[in-house]
Amino acid sequence: MAVLQSVAQTTLASEQNLLFESMVKSYEKPLFQFAYRLCGNHHEAQDLLQEALYRAYKSFSRFEAGTAFDRWLYQIIHNLYIDHYRKQKRRAITTSIDEPVPHLETEKTMEIPDWNQNPEKEAMRSELGRQIQLGLKDLSPEYRTAVILCDIQGLSYEEIAQVLNCSIGTVRSRIHRGRKILRRLLSPYLQEMEVDKA
Repeated sequence: MAVLQSVAQTTLASEQNLLFESMVKSYEKPLFQFAYRLCGNHHEAQDLLQEALYRAYKSFSRFEAGTAFDRWLYQIIHNLYIDHYRKQKRRAITTSIDEPVPHLETEKTMEIPDWNQNPEKEAMRSELGRQIQLGLKDLSPEYRTAVILCDIQGLSYEEIAQVLNCSIGTVRSRIHRGRKILRRLLSPYLQEMEVDKA
């Protein structure tokens, strides 16, 4: 009898592993994009996502079937990021003068260029993406997360409220304030672009 229970538990565990793996694969890219936009660094985003997936895997048995798996993972990633951000604030930041400064272009995934595009437009688009990432890094974690979930990940206000565990009014406020700050941070760059076009 005990052997049958052990076999049944092993079969159930392997089925859960396969289910978890298939669900993760279907949301892997948007989850990484979310982590990357939060961190602004390819390696930190990979570490954040790996830790989030590890924690999700450990508690997958408590995941409620029928609920949004990606929203659950967004919440885990967000909470881990906030914990990391708080720890980082407490520590003195030290950087090596020998260590090269990472550039966003070197941390991006390799893309095959579309030769139909104008190289100048592509360079401007790339620079705009870099400026947006720099602007996002200057936002507080609450505003940054809300703006990323809404404007980049495409979640509704209700879904963001679930991920952030706050009211819809708070979500709207954070998105509005985050966009306003981001607009202010990007305005010198955008004005410079307008001058260059003229």
